[in-house]
Amino acid sequence: MTGLPVPVPGVSVRVVKQTGCGPYAYVVVDFEPPGPGGETEFLHTVPASRLPHEFLPAVWEGIREGLDGVAASVLLTDGGFHEIDSRDEGYREAGRYAGRAALAGAGLGPPVEGWGRQVVVHYPGKPRPEPKSEPKSEREPKSEP
Repeated sequence: MTGLPVPVPGVSVRVVKQTGCGPYAYVVVDFEPPGPGGETEFLHTVPASRLPHEFLPAVWEGIREGLDGVAASVLLTDGGFHEIDSRDEGYREAGRYAGRAALAGAGLGPPVEGWGRQVVVHYPGKPRPEPKSEPKSEREPKSEP
């Protein structure tokens, strides 16, 4: 098992389904290279009022899937929930995206974008999207008839 070579702090993922009820999930995670034992470890500093601890196993399962065998020290630093729309499925998905984003931020995987449900992913080094049109300053002025 390889280890994450560099820290990737501040990975945030928000999962929001646009129609119907949920799932909703929000997590902020810091990734560090693994400790001396080389094993993956998962810690959190999020109070249950911000993220009910019943969702932590789903987040962790998703992060392990997203890291795809790469070891890391993982610290969940923030989260959010919705009393009706939050469920394990959303947190598992958020965790997967967070793990993939950590790999991308460390140069071990391709850039990560959301797909399917509305998923918003931010991480250090994430490529900015290309503008869809040229800036106003570069447009030719319209001629009057």
